[in-house]
Amino acid sequence: MRKNLAMAGRGSARSLGMAAIVLAVQALFLVDAGTAMALTLTSSAFKPGDKIPSKYTCEGADVSPPLAFGGVPEGTKSLAFLMDDPDAPDPKAPKRVWAHWLVYNLPPDSQGLPEDASRTGLPKGAVTGLSDRKQAAYHGPCPPIGRHRYFHKLYALDITLPPNALTKAELEAAMKGHILAQAELMATYQKGDP
Repeated sequence: MRKNLAMAGRGSARSLGMAAIVLAVQALFLVDAGTAMALTLTSSAFKPGDKIPSKYTCEGADVSPPLAFGGVPEGTKSLAFLMDDPDAPDPKAPKRVWAHWLVYNLPPDSQGLPEDASRTGLPKGAVTGLSDRKQAAYHGPCPPIGRHRYFHKLYALDITLPPNALTKAELEAAMKGHILAQAELMATYQKGDP
């Protein structure tokens, strides 16, 4: 009987030992998964929450800012970018979200978009959608009143989108259920900013 109890005790110790090994391996994988890089969107022209330099607005050259992408997840088939203003026309009484720039079907290995990308050229296969001005081009901040927020959004998608020029609503509908990761960069502008 003592021999059976001793064997049972050893079995329990082995089970606990195995359980500890399994937990340690799981923790190792969780640490590795936790260190996976998240999708990032940055600009060398401004930091998150900063003012957008007038060069990139209707009061300046009205060229798109330089943007850098990082941490694109595995399985990404294309990237989509959207810049919009939720404070139109007046931040104190917003009535709509105004789409300034849409670019999609960017290759997953894209490192970003250069300054003045609409004119200098997008990566092969990339498509410019229709802004709320009904133009397939960048148009920068030009708030009629007050300080507006401008959200620059990057999406990693598991599909390639149709090659025709989509509106913001059509782009968002086409991306639904296909977003692997997203990143956001917000900056502000008010007429008269340097």
